[in-house]
Amino acid sequence: MEKAFGAMDSLEKGAIANPDEKRMVGHYWLRNPSLSPTAEIRRAIEETITQIKCFAQEIHTDNVKGSGGMFQNILVIGIGGSALGPQFVSAACAQPGNDKMKCYFVDNTDPDGIDKVLAALRNQLDRTLCIVTSKSGGTKETRNGMLETETAYKAAGLDFARHAVAVTGEGSELDNYAKKNSWLRCFPMWDWVGGRTSVTSAVGLLPAALQGLDIDALLAGARECDVLTRAHDITLNPAARMALMWYYAEDGRGAKDMVVLPYKDRLELFSRYLQQLIMESLGKEKDLNGKVVHQGMAVYGNKGSTDQHAYVQQLREGVHNFFVTFIRVLKDRSGEPYFVEPNVTSGDYLDGFYQGTRQALYENGRESMTLTIDAVSPKSVGLLIALFERAVGFYASLVHINAYNQPGVEAGKKAAGTVISLQEKVLRYLQTPKEKNSSPEQIAAGLNLPDEMETILHICEHLAANARINQGSGGTYFY
Repeated sequence: MEKAFGAMDSLEKGAIANPDEKRMVGHYWLRNPSLSPTAEIRRAIEETITQIKCFAQEIHTDNVKGSGGMFQNILVIGIGGSALGPQFVSAACAQPGNDKMKCYFVDNTDPDGIDKVLAALRNQLDRTLCIVTSKSGGTKETRNGMLETETAYKAAGLDFARHAVAVTGEGSELDNYAKKNSWLRCFPMWDWVGGRTSVTSAVGLLPAALQGLDIDALLAGARECDVLTRAHDITLNPAARMALMWYYAEDGRGAKDMVVLPYKDRLELFSRYLQQLIMESLGKEKDLNGKVVHQGMAVYGNKGSTDQHAYVQQLREGVHNFFVTFIRVLKDRSGEPYFVEPNVTSGDYLDGFYQGTRQALYENGRESMTLTIDAVSPKSVGLLIALFERAVGFYASLVHINAYNQPGVEAGKKAAGTVISLQEKVLRYLQTPKEKNSSPEQIAAGLNLPDEMETILHICEHLAANARINQGSGGTYFY
């Protein structure tokens, strides 16, 4: 653990903590710019926060408006960390009836999903501000969502540029596209901030500020947690204790899954957020020495007490391949309590279900830990985010892996590109008159790609289902 503390200290001082990509790892500087290793980085962080606040104020006071008048909605277009963090913060900290703007998200390249979101905004596009988020600017899912949204604006007779903002790396494809087309603003993403740890950068702060959330409180919560979790005394450092609990439960080798059960509806998306933060950080084939170790920790969950009617039965009596992280929220609601029975509220039942489930698991030898917060607020959400970020870093040191790269994600992107390239070849092949009525085997042979027959079959099925090629009787031939 002393080695983990030392590695974290070096990381915060600007060491190359991501050796694969030769990058610093600086998400801790985002909530305390004075820790930045250079004056330039500190100035960039501080200026960006100021710019976010000023832009939000311009939007809220109608100084910057859409084609139809004052902006009322935000449409965030991103994927992975560019969407999961903002989604979690938005849902957790929403102020029904008091939010300044309503948030929507396009977070996949699913046409039907994009259509569903755009349909909800059909008569409000002229009052909807779009935030397109991609550090590289080349992420295909985000690019596709942007292009489909831009087309929807054009179909409505609207100028997309008057409703568009970019959050991206300087000089990226997206940055160049936004500036060429005179978008409203461009906010920076830096190479020393990974997507899964970007929620306290412009990625998360911009939509939160526009929604009307207290981003100063969010940053303060993260900053205060960072102070606590820098302590080298394990008894005083909650992130260190949590990392050690993980190490014990996992036997240092990913032996069990973590089930996240927040007993609060506002935290329903927390397990999804943690899936990326933890699994992308810890799920690694090799350690820092290049030795094959197949590390990782699977994360799943929903919320309590909903899960008591779903998989708690298995958690108590089924295969013992997990440990539970309960998140308990003490405050039930704002305003006066409502009693469903004499001296008993719905919140009393919720807390009772938490305590009962925890005890039932304990009685059957099932391990759990509990994190308790007073209430769900921007400050407590910032604290939770920072706590898990630091625990991930400590655990990675304990098992000697790089928590800040994602080679598996890059491999998946490359594989998808290969399929799209093969699809183009298949379409050209089927457009040749003499090749009409070809089976996948014949297409593969004609392209001299016999090992790709199954992929070609899947491509043809997808194209035929979307009326882009025809499928012969019996489904064997395509043309």
